[in-house]
Amino acid sequence: MGKVQELSVVLKDNKVVYSPGEFITGEVRVKLAAHLNFKALKVNCIGSCGVTNKANDTAWQVEEQYFSSTLVVAEKGSLAAGQYTYPFQFLLPATAPTSFEGLFGKISYRVKATIETARFSKDYKTEKVFYILNLLNLNDISDIEQPNVISVTKKFSYLIVKSGVVALTVSTNLKGYISGQIIQLTTAIQNKSGKDMGTVVASLIQKVTYKSKRLIYDLRTIAEVEGSGVKSWKHAEWKEQIIVPALPQSSLHGCNLIQIDYFIQVSIRSPEVLVSLPIYIGNIAVNSPPLTPSRQSQLAQPTVIPTAPPAEDIGATGYQPMDSIILPTKSHSQQQTLSPHTYSQASGFESNTCEQLPGPMLCISTGATVPYYADGPVVADLSENPLILPPEYSSWGYPYDPPPTYEESCSSANSSMSTGQ
Repeated sequence: MGKVQELSVVLKDNKVVYSPGEFITGEVRVKLAAHLNFKALKVNCIGSCGVTNKANDTAWQVEEQYFSSTLVVAEKGSLAAGQYTYPFQFLLPATAPTSFEGLFGKISYRVKATIETARFSKDYKTEKVFYILNLLNLNDISDIEQPNVISVTKKFSYLIVKSGVVALTVSTNLKGYISGQIIQLTTAIQNKSGKDMGTVVASLIQKVTYKSKRLIYDLRTIAEVEGSGVKSWKHAEWKEQIIVPALPQSSLHGCNLIQIDYFIQVSIRSPEVLVSLPIYIGNIAVNSPPLTPSRQSQLAQPTVIPTAPPAEDIGATGYQPMDSIILPTKSHSQQQTLSPHTYSQASGFESNTCEQLPGPMLCISTGATVPYYADGPVVADLSENPLILPPEYSSWGYPYDPPPTYEESCSSANSSMSTGQ
C-alpha cells in the first residue's frame, strides 16, 4: 500500500450540493504507514466547463473556468506514521452556474488534495466532486404565469383538384414549470376539408446547445402523447397533460458554452402542420395560479379562424357545417407514471399549481446516468444510497438540425402557412 494508506477529502456533514456564494468546508484526512517527507500539502477548489464534438469524450475542445482557489494546509516538512487531518474552507463565487452533465460537455466542481513529495518521487492526489445549484426562480421571468398560446392555419390540396384548410391552436396553462408539475395542454383542431387528418402528436422536447468549435445540438423527446386523427369537417378539442420529470433547468446562468431550452411541439402528420411553444423548466414554482379554463379559451378564441372558409375556397372544398368533438388519446409515454387521480384532474384542468410541491431539486444530467439530489445534506458515498435517476424516454440521434424557433413555428417560407391573427 506504500507509505500513504489513506488520502481523502471529506466535506462537512457529507454535504454535496451547495449554492453560489456559500462556503464549502471540510478536511483532508491522511493516514501514513511510515515516515514521509513532503514539500507541501495543497487543497485546490475548482469549477469549470468543457465541451467537445465527440459524445462522452473528456478531451475538451473548448473550456472555461469559473474559479480555482488553492490553499496550502501544510508547508514543507516531514510526518511520522499516524493519522492527520487538515481543515479547509473556500467561498464559492456568486456567479457559479448550476452543475450539468451531457453527452458533449459538462459543468463540474471538485476539491483536489495533493501531497507534493521530493523530486523524482510520486505525488499523492485525490479529489472530491460536489455540485452547485444556482436556483432558477420562475417568478423572475416576465409573464411566466400567463397561458402560452399559438395558432396557425394551413391550406392544402387533396384528390388533385380539391383543397382544404386546417387550423391548429395550442395552449399551455403556464409558461414555466418545475419537476413534478403538470403541463396542461389544450389543442383545438379545425379540419375544413373533405379529407380525414392524420394523428396529432404532442411532445416535450429538450434541446441542449454546445458551443464548441461548431454548434452541436442534442435533442431529446422527454415525453410524447399521441391523439387520434380528426375526421373531415370536424372541430376537435384535445386535452392532455405531461408530467415534468427531473430535468436540468432551462438557464445555466454564468455558463457561456452550454445552453438548455425546452418547448412543447404539436404536429399533425397529414397534412403536415407543426407548432412549437417555448417553456421554461426551473427550480422555484410560479406563485400565481393559472387562469381558469374559461379564461384560457377566451384568450385563444381570437386566434381561431372563422368556421366558414374563404369565399374563393367554397367551390373547391364543398363547404359543410362543422361538428365539435372531443379527441381521444391513443398513447402516452408517461402512462405508467400518471395516476388515475392525475387523469381525473386532466379532463377539467381544475388542479392548482400552488399545491404542495417538493423543494428545489438539482438534476445535472440529460439522461439516466448521473443522480440528482434534493437540496440539503446528502450522504456523500453514492454507492450506499438509492439514487433517483432522470427518465430517458428516447435515445438521441446525431447530428441534429436545430428545431424551429418560436417565430419560425408561427410563420413559414411557404406562402400557404400564415399565422392566425
